[in-house]
This record gives sequence, structure tokens and C-alpha cells, in this order.
Amino acid sequence: MRVAFHPLAERELTEAAQFYERAAPGLGGEFLGEFERLTTLVSAYPDAGLGDSQDLRVVHARRFPYSLVYQLSADAVLVLAVAHQRRRPQYWRDRRD
Repeated sequence: MRVAFHPLAERELTEAAQFYERAAPGLGGEFLGEFERLTTLVSAYPDAGLGDSQDLRVVHARRFPYSLVYQLSADAVLVLAVAHQRRRPQYWRDRRD
């Protein structure tokens, strides 16, 4: 299944990776690698994340306190947010279709 990123989710991913890279060289790449793994997972298994009744799903990163929040449609996975797990809960709700 095709995976697309909401523009703000793409920005969140980039900014978080830059933050980790500044904290420790190489860590930003590891962060991006973890989200590549999550993206591959939801592409192959769209129902893998924890879901609700409105086709919203969430998968959590293993090493980092971030989650990939996505919405399912008939032919695609739309990543709504790369959300920090302890900051501003559900701030991304208005990004839904």
C-alpha cells in the first residue's frame, strides 16, 4: 500500500531527526531509520497499529519517544503526524480528512 506524509508530519520527522543529530552525531540517522522501518511496516500491514473506530492508527517507535499516527483510506496510508508521546496529545486531530 502506498504511504504519503501530511506536509506537517514530514516537517516533524525532519525537525526531530535534526534535533537528535545535534544531540549526538549519527543519532538523527538512527531516528530516520526507525521511522523508515515503521513506514515499511504500515505499508505492508496497514492494520498493524493500534486503532480507533475512524480508521486512525498509531505505531510506536522502539527506541525513541515518538509515534507514527496514520489514517487509512482504500488505497493509501496517510501519515498525519510524527508525534512525541509526551507532548501536546492529539494536536494533529485537525489534520484528518
